[in-house]
Amino acid sequence: MSAVAIDHSPGKSASGRGVAVIVYGLLLGSILTLVTAPLGAALACLWRRRSAAWVATHLRFQIATVCWAVAGLLLGGVLWWWLGRQGLAAEWAWTLGYAVFTAQLAWLVGRCAFGLHRLTSNRPVGNLAVEAR
Repeated sequence: MSAVAIDHSPGKSASGRGVAVIVYGLLLGSILTLVTAPLGAALACLWRRRSAAWVATHLRFQIATVCWAVAGLLLGGVLWWWLGRQGLAAEWAWTLGYAVFTAQLAWLVGRCAFGLHRLTSNRPVGNLAVEAR
């Protein structure tokens, strides 16, 4: 995988930056209503190729966030169902289900906050290990 040279100067192209902000808002809105996350991912997919290179990193980050969030919710739901079927007391199954769901929400908010911080700083979301060098 080759590194992309990205210009961080204030005058660089910000094509698609507004869409990235909207998608972060839709992802955060999915805390209240789950339907906004897939809409945000679809919007990010549509704008990914039309955006500036540094904004496209945010759109890919948002798509990955939705995919991982869906995987986490499915895993939490299957775990909750399986524990209930194994005869675990309902209180424990519900407690573990809420713990997984709460961790998922904290992870989602953290990723959105990280992405919004990078976006407002006109910086791409990239490999942080490479960028720290």
